[in-house]
Amino acid sequence: MGLRIIPSDTHIKFARYRNVAAAISLAAIIASIGAFFTLGLNFGVDFTGGVTVEVAPSEGGEFVESDLTEVRSAVDALDIGHVQAKIIGGVAGAPDGIAVTVPLDESQERGGEVDVEAENMQQQNLEEIKATMVSVLGEDISFQRQDAVGPTVSGELIEAGVSAMVIAIALMLGYIWFRFEWQFSLGAILALIHDVILTVGIFSITQLDFTLSIIAALLTIIGYSMNDTVVVYDRIRENLRKYKKMPLHELVDLSINQTLARTIMTSFTTLLALLALFFFGGEVLRGFSFALIWGIVVGTYSSVFIASPILLRTGVKRDWSEEGKGRAVAKSAT
Repeated sequence: MGLRIIPSDTHIKFARYRNVAAAISLAAIIASIGAFFTLGLNFGVDFTGGVTVEVAPSEGGEFVESDLTEVRSAVDALDIGHVQAKIIGGVAGAPDGIAVTVPLDESQERGGEVDVEAENMQQQNLEEIKATMVSVLGEDISFQRQDAVGPTVSGELIEAGVSAMVIAIALMLGYIWFRFEWQFSLGAILALIHDVILTVGIFSITQLDFTLSIIAALLTIIGYSMNDTVVVYDRIRENLRKYKKMPLHELVDLSINQTLARTIMTSFTTLLALLALFFFGGEVLRGFSFALIWGIVVGTYSSVFIASPILLRTGVKRDWSEEGKGRAVAKSAT
């Protein structure tokens, strides 16, 4: 007999809490939109352009606060832009490193010859920053990351990221529209929008770096959330054909409870891997793993408390099988 963490015969009344969940989600959406327009996103070098250099201490060494201060002062003396320097966590328990970022100067507008000059300038700035960090911290340091992104590349990345998001959402909506009736499609669409808005909102509130990897995380969240919703919807559709006289709210509760063990265990095992990435994957993977952790939690919540209760508010046919359609046509003809 296998180990069961989640019982297979739960009887939780999810539909009873749909109004409370709707109020919580509405408040979270308003807060997310408000944070986006007031705080904005802390775009990384991928989108803003600029230079980022991350270094780790020599073997057996470690950086202290005075090292960070000296690095910031030395790079600032280069007069190449606003310097952002911080201590970052090492990979898998390694000593903390130092990251230096110099965003693209706002005067370097995208377009024309200025782009070419700015691209060359970013490479020159990168070499100057590396040389400065070596002179301050010593030659034994190791460079973990070094990126130089010019205005042309960053502009293309913004367009590519937005296009990928739009195409992914459009394809998901097309799939769900053809697979289910419009009531199911509406619920899946709202759950999807809910998850994306809350993920963008948490990045606005926390001001974590919003980089190209976060776009990849958002695309993953979209697929995960849609998959979770489709699993629940498939069970609801099966039960609609099986229990034709059961009240709809009871049928929705039954369907969610029947898929609950699968939903929780899938989310739990995925979270275990992501938590390992978050705590031991280093600074580069921290934002990406955080986005996925948040997205899985929110996606699981929306499948249960957003997508499914929409069916109670919009109503859904009891029998939409081929036989049911045939009976409906015959009835209308008479």
